[in-house]
Amino acid sequence: MSTVDESIVPDDKDWTWVLQEPCAECGFRAEDVDPRGVADLVRACLPRWQQVLARPDAAARRRPDVWSDLEYACHVRDVLVLFAERLRLMLTADEGEARFANWDQDATAVEQRYAEQDPAVVARELTAAGEHLAEAFDAVPSDAWGRVGLRSDGSVFTVETFAQYFWHDVAHHLVDVDG
Repeated sequence: MSTVDESIVPDDKDWTWVLQEPCAECGFRAEDVDPRGVADLVRACLPRWQQVLARPDAAARRRPDVWSDLEYACHVRDVLVLFAERLRLMLTADEGEARFANWDQDATAVEQRYAEQDPAVVARELTAAGEHLAEAFDAVPSDAWGRVGLRSDGSVFTVETFAQYFWHDVAHHLVDVDG
């Protein structure tokens, strides 16, 4: 089985720049996001994802080269799970030892057959993953927001910048599915 959907151009951008400058595509500004409020932002977005997945055409692509709303929701569900694991690692690993393996989101979309998943199941899974991650952000000790994690490409995050970077991903994809 191919690990690449030839109709979708893989996204290989390094999106960490959104921590320094606004995202022209979605309007995100990292300085406007209080990392300690990300848990509330996650909880507040879950009903919007439910609405997106309840659309009768959620699985239809608007264009052949752009994910469907269902595929975006699957991606966001997996981002929620991945970031919960990475946050756990940042909080439990010896200081400076939290290292994140590379994640190929495009290969995951193909391997997990995002386009064929059941929107109702994805809605439940996305909500559960969102609640889990929100609880994890709520539980970050006040003295742990400066703890460090390193992505495989060398990008360095504190728990604060990690929360902001994460929120951009979810907020950006809400714009994708609302557009």
